[in-house]
Amino acid sequence: MATMIDVQDVTKRFGNMLAVDQCSLQVEQGTITGLIGPNGAGKTTLFNMVAGAFAPSSGRILLDGEDVTGLEAHALFSRGLLRTFQIAQEFSHMTALENLMMVPARQAGENFFNACFRRGAVLAEETETRKKAEDVLGILKLTHVKNEKAGNLSGGQKKLLELGRVIMAEPRVVLLDEIAAGVNRTLLNDLAAVVQRLNREDGLTFFVIEHDMDLIARLCDPVIVMAAGTVMVEGPMSEIRNNPEVIEAYFGGTPADGER
Repeated sequence: MATMIDVQDVTKRFGNMLAVDQCSLQVEQGTITGLIGPNGAGKTTLFNMVAGAFAPSSGRILLDGEDVTGLEAHALFSRGLLRTFQIAQEFSHMTALENLMMVPARQAGENFFNACFRRGAVLAEETETRKKAEDVLGILKLTHVKNEKAGNLSGGQKKLLELGRVIMAEPRVVLLDEIAAGVNRTLLNDLAAVVQRLNREDGLTFFVIEHDMDLIARLCDPVIVMAAGTVMVEGPMSEIRNNPEVIEAYFGGTPADGER
């Protein structure tokens, strides 16, 4: 199995604060890999470095074998890495359908010459993009809100829409940031089902940071636990829940209910 994300001895300092300390981890191609840890463990900082929000102080980050250390998010997008946010970043004044249709890069209609002199080609591409966007809305169970302004959607619907933009971009690997935050159980089940479908049917790789342990247990294998800026342990959630070090650092010193 190929390694999609390879974090090698990465350190991040903010002034005198050491947020990530010589951390190394791998996300294998075709997996849904979870990243958990107590508050202050450094997982969000690490996630942001992988996503291109800022560069590490030292160490390397590889994407499918290519050194992408310090590359910004737009450069990573062109290499097939996308990231969703804890608070969905929808285009609030556009409809749900329009939010999806504007995702594909280098559309013919963006070129002035094409828009003026190749109207047929532009229209054909737009029709194809609309069809794909409507299909994605169907997968997300959002067809009934396709003409609704995205800003009017519920928190869970916005998370689904953001996942839809990921599908439209056809990435190789997706970083999911707290997809359960502010989402009711019904829509969260829909979100989880879409993630599992994309992983199973399309082979899409996911790297998931999440506080909802039930969701992590449902989606992720393996699960990586961070503490004090580095990796503590890695394995299936069934083992993680009963690991004494993890229990001490994360679960408050006692095993999870029903797993003593």
